[in-house]
Amino acid sequence: MVLVIGTGGAGLRAAIELAEAGVDVLAVGKRPKEDAHTALAAGGINAALSTMDPEDSWQQHAADTLKESYLLADPRTAEIVTQGAARGIDDLERYGMAFAREEDGRISQRFFGAHKFRRTAFAGDYTGLEIQRTLIRRADQLGIPVLDGVYITRLLVHDGAVFGAYGFDLTDGTRYLIHADAVILAAGGHTRIWRRTSSRRDENTGDSFRLAVEAGARLRDPELVQFHPSGIIEPENAAGTLVSEAARGEGGILRNALGERFMSRYDPARMELSTRDRVALASYTEIKEGRGTPSGGVWLDVSHLPRQTIMTRLPRVYQTLLDLQMLDITREPIEIAPTAHYSMGGVWVRPEDHSTDVRGLYAIGEASSGLHGANRLGGNSLIELLVFGRITGQAAAAYSRSLTAHTRSASATAHARAEIDDLLAADGPENVRALQRAVRNTMTQHAGVVRDEEGLRAGLAELAAIEERMEKVGVHPDIAGYQDLAHAFDLMSAALAARATLEAALERRETRGCHNRSDYPDLDPALQVNLVWSPTTGITHESIPAIPEEISSLMEEVSTEGKLAE
Repeated sequence: MVLVIGTGGAGLRAAIELAEAGVDVLAVGKRPKEDAHTALAAGGINAALSTMDPEDSWQQHAADTLKESYLLADPRTAEIVTQGAARGIDDLERYGMAFAREEDGRISQRFFGAHKFRRTAFAGDYTGLEIQRTLIRRADQLGIPVLDGVYITRLLVHDGAVFGAYGFDLTDGTRYLIHADAVILAAGGHTRIWRRTSSRRDENTGDSFRLAVEAGARLRDPELVQFHPSGIIEPENAAGTLVSEAARGEGGILRNALGERFMSRYDPARMELSTRDRVALASYTEIKEGRGTPSGGVWLDVSHLPRQTIMTRLPRVYQTLLDLQMLDITREPIEIAPTAHYSMGGVWVRPEDHSTDVRGLYAIGEASSGLHGANRLGGNSLIELLVFGRITGQAAAAYSRSLTAHTRSASATAHARAEIDDLLAADGPENVRALQRAVRNTMTQHAGVVRDEEGLRAGLAELAAIEERMEKVGVHPDIAGYQDLAHAFDLMSAALAARATLEAALERRETRGCHNRSDYPDLDPALQVNLVWSPTTGITHESIPAIPEEISSLMEEVSTEGKLAE
């Protein structure tokens, strides 16, 4: 049996592959599968199908991906994803997904980000939601057992090999001991450790990072986090909710509190159509230099556009702002600020099958690393889920079949059980939620869009104080369930992810893509390496393989005229 942890797009695609291969599989998620993070992805999914631009190729897709990564992406990973992308789209079609199509029936594709050709397929402005629904439908057809509302606290490892996982039910606290030949980790990234984030409250808290590291795996480039330029500020409980970049793509204008259209200072050629990292940096700079709104944001205005354009091209944005703020975007501007959006680093994996340092343990989706480097091309994350969901499902199936026996460890299981028992008995004065907020404040202040040595060292000192306070938490399940226990584990994950991020950000003494160091404003060719982190070895520099000539020869500046660069 293979256990899949996480029931978003990556986890479900891997589970489907395993079930189709005739392997027993169990998928476990702490959120309802219908509400997984994948459902929030709006823009589209990339593949060089050549439906709109016949001259497109997977090699050009790989070249665009590697160039946009600021040469930190793994070329082999980029090759595998771009070569397998068309098959990923075929799989979705086979499962019954309804893509937007041209009048003659071809899958419609549009420009998105720094892609040379039109290769982003989509379904309205809810592509991720449609993919999630499609995968859930296919999983149901195959009878795949999916456990919602189960929190995995520890991977069970003996002699360098995984043999299962331990966890509890979020409602009634029932313990789960799951024995498995292999485990696929698909539990997301760590963007929730910032105060403003496009993730919901209790997702992307770094669970994958902690589970993998405590099992004996390592992290790669945890400091490389993409900040989305447009997250809303109010209300506080929805801070960071995204305003789709389609708002800029359709002609939205960015202004500071003085009414100035400030992008002319940062990218006069592309203005609002500039790349994510540039627009986020521009907004951050305006706010930092005192030209931001009283709430610490800037204005995104689409009110000059025809009402019909807004209602047909930006329906989700219109509805979201109406629901959350009673704001009519056809009449008034939207107050936004940069928000933590996507973990481009993650668990260290091998490009061929996304296996880790632990035998039988794999990581996929935002939990993993290798494809995005220092800047992610819009639409690449959704295709990555499908390609590596399929490949890793096959690899885990082969590994499971290869085992003639599986050694378990009573002490590993006892340790996992005691970990929960000890937390449930904890009755200290420290509040888990307050400590989570302290981690988010520290990361926002010292490791946001722009970083420097002094701030990062201050962040590490603050984190050490928080870690000390974590020894004195009180955990109190109540009539509503075991959420407080889950928050305690979320806190442990957030603290580990924060430490990895701060230490790697300190080590990367350069400015490259999403990583802005005000004290090292230039790109350093010597740091064209991946930074690999673990609590035992600290940070090591790992060289990146050479890019094959058939791809490197296609790496050129891509014109972004008339298209939204993401």
